[in-house]
Amino acid sequence: MSCLVVVGAQWGDEGKGKIVDLLTEKSDIVSRFQGGNNAGHTLVVGEEKVILHLIPSGILHKNKLCIIGSGVVIDPGVLLKEIRELRENGYKISPETFAISDRAHIIMPYHKIIDHARDAGRIGTTGRGIGPAYEDKMRRTGIRVIEIIHKDLFKKKLDDIFEEKQNYITQILKVKGIDKEAMYKQYVKMGSDLRPFVVDTSITIDKAIKEGKNILFEGAQGGNLDIDHGTYPFVTSSNTVAGGVCVGIGIGPTKIDNVIGICKAYTTRVGEGPFPTELNDETGERLRAFGGEYGSTTGRPRRCGWLDLVALRHSIRLGSIAYVAITKLDVLSGLESLKVATAYKSGDTIIKDMPADFEIYPDLELIYDELPGWEENISSVKSYDALPANCKAYIKYVEKHLGVSAAIISVGPKRKETIIVKDLF
Repeated sequence: MSCLVVVGAQWGDEGKGKIVDLLTEKSDIVSRFQGGNNAGHTLVVGEEKVILHLIPSGILHKNKLCIIGSGVVIDPGVLLKEIRELRENGYKISPETFAISDRAHIIMPYHKIIDHARDAGRIGTTGRGIGPAYEDKMRRTGIRVIEIIHKDLFKKKLDDIFEEKQNYITQILKVKGIDKEAMYKQYVKMGSDLRPFVVDTSITIDKAIKEGKNILFEGAQGGNLDIDHGTYPFVTSSNTVAGGVCVGIGIGPTKIDNVIGICKAYTTRVGEGPFPTELNDETGERLRAFGGEYGSTTGRPRRCGWLDLVALRHSIRLGSIAYVAITKLDVLSGLESLKVATAYKSGDTIIKDMPADFEIYPDLELIYDELPGWEENISSVKSYDALPANCKAYIKYVEKHLGVSAAIISVGPKRKETIIVKDLF
């Protein structure tokens, strides 16, 4: 039995979907523990591209149970659309293959209206209502899955909160209000459709652990977007680090056996916020073009830059990450030389850890090491030893400076374009 956590180690978009899909082969259960449909996991199965926003990537495999934990905020309309599309593509979605925590919170229409009206590019949210849903959760005014599947309970909860939301939307934000009755009927219908999947998933996970099953916990976004430990306020609304599994699933920390962090061979970021190694030049454009760096949820172009070891060390320490999976290594092929940021400099001060004060980021100088690149196309390479010498030197350099080993190396978007260095199950 093993409980393995998979988390992003940068600012999200690291390729977690592909790695989770790969690790699912030896898993019995795959469970999401935080975030919402602001996440987008892209998988390439054969010639087919599949993008998932809420359902764990393991749903593409037979005889696996995929779980949405209590730490996730759920847009029921998006979830039902995802279920429908997966079924249309031949995937089985039933209570035997999919479960939703009865304690997960629901994204309501007013959450999305508030998100759009308030942000206006300030933080760069996806506008999906994620932040406002988490706000209500913490204010203890949120609506949970257990409530929308019981229409009388749902009506009482909605009656308690609706006027406050309607007044805020119309009087403060000055946007069009919501038809309460239409919203109520819509959510009752969606709650009825989701009801067969709703259980106490904490009990499901606990039972599976006692039965000796392999469980994969799947994170969304990345460590540097964590609400407590990321580049605040340019962060997401939940705890993205591995510790978030315990509260977002409902298990104790001693149940976790291992943590793998996913990182690209370079760095990307979507939206606003500090990005010390960002490249606003021809190299940055090349990384974006060759890496297909456009958000799977928003379609926004990702900002691209050199690998940042300061940011990576931050995530590795916070998440007790024991291994990394390096993705998109193939994108670096053809570059004559590669830079890696080892530290920042502010005036005469060398900074080796992520600063909490984001105001200093624009004035930081970067301390880089430069390594030789490689010309070879590595997408068809099947083993570590067959990689070009300079490519292996780049991996070893990263391992040495992070103090962890690379367990998985991705050399292309397809399942088969992956090198397994260490089996984690």
